Amino acid sequence: MSAPGFWGDQQTAQSVVQEVKALKGWIEPFDSITARVESARELEDMLAAEPDDEMSAELAREIDALGGEIDAYRLRSLLSGPDDFRDAQLEISAGAGGTEAQDWASMLMRMYTRWAERKGYTIDILDLSEGEEAGIKGAVLEIKGAYAYGFLKAEIGVHRLVRISPFDAQARRHTSFASIFVYPVVNEEINIEIRDEDIRMDVFRASGAGGQHVNKTSSAVRLTHIPTGIVVSSQQERSQHKNKGTAMKMLKNRLYNLEAEKLAKKKADLDATKSDVSFGSQIRSYVFQPYTMVNDHRTELKIPDVQRVMDGDIDPFIEAYLTQTGGAGSAAA
Repeated sequence: MSAPGFWGDQQTAQSVVQEVKALKGWIEPFDSITARVESARELEDMLAAEPDDEMSAELAREIDALGGEIDAYRLRSLLSGPDDFRDAQLEISAGAGGTEAQDWASMLMRMYTRWAERKGYTIDILDLSEGEEAGIKGAVLEIKGAYAYGFLKAEIGVHRLVRISPFDAQARRHTSFASIFVYPVVNEEINIEIRDEDIRMDVFRASGAGGQHVNKTSSAVRLTHIPTGIVVSSQQERSQHKNKGTAMKMLKNRLYNLEAEKLAKKKADLDATKSDVSFGSQIRSYVFQPYTMVNDHRTELKIPDVQRVMDGDIDPFIEAYLTQTGGAGSAAA
């Protein structure tokens, strides 16, 4: 694979515009917060000269709101990586363990979907492989929103579930694993050259829950990039042409990430981080029985309300991780 202009002088005008927008995304909130702080100070001076209960309550509300915005801005200040501002593709893979692991993978998919909805992000399902009995074998979600990749890179790794399995007739406690990996979404104008002869395309019938939604034709597409061995697939669209377009976009993202990894290896930390993304080296444990606790093993942050976390409230874990690493601790950053 060659990528002319990937990091060099051939950056397109559209890339420059996007970079300017990203910079404005820093400057404008800062100016807004600064102006509001000055207004609050002026209001405080007025109250010192002439006390007023209603204005005091208004000032208290503004101070609380400003505190939240300043904390959010501080967290964003940790997202200074070259790809942090991008949309994200989040890949979920069930570990060994059959139905129990596949159900856990679907629970994680719901958790990240809820998190994205809380953020006001949009979610597209690019690929979904359903389990035989329940859950999913894997899925790829595209999450669109400011700094989606910067936040979600904190989730890369293996996630461990401990619970009494609803699929076990003897009600025994099971441990299941699922892995998460996150890629930055590459803009179309980035020049990643993919030669036709380097791609093998296979078509197959899309799987589904059955009934009228089962595809009767071979519309699903699997692309294999022969030089790197990267394999991507898409089966969500009814049209083979649309599935091929989606798969090609996914392949470009994987190849982009591969280039980013090559540069990151110069810092000698990528290989160590990537090696941690393996089963048995979990970054977080979710315990449902005999007690309830979500424990992030990197930051030692513990939250006893498992349901709250599963409903998408994972920001405390993301913030703790970004704070600990200075925003740089990820496989692809």
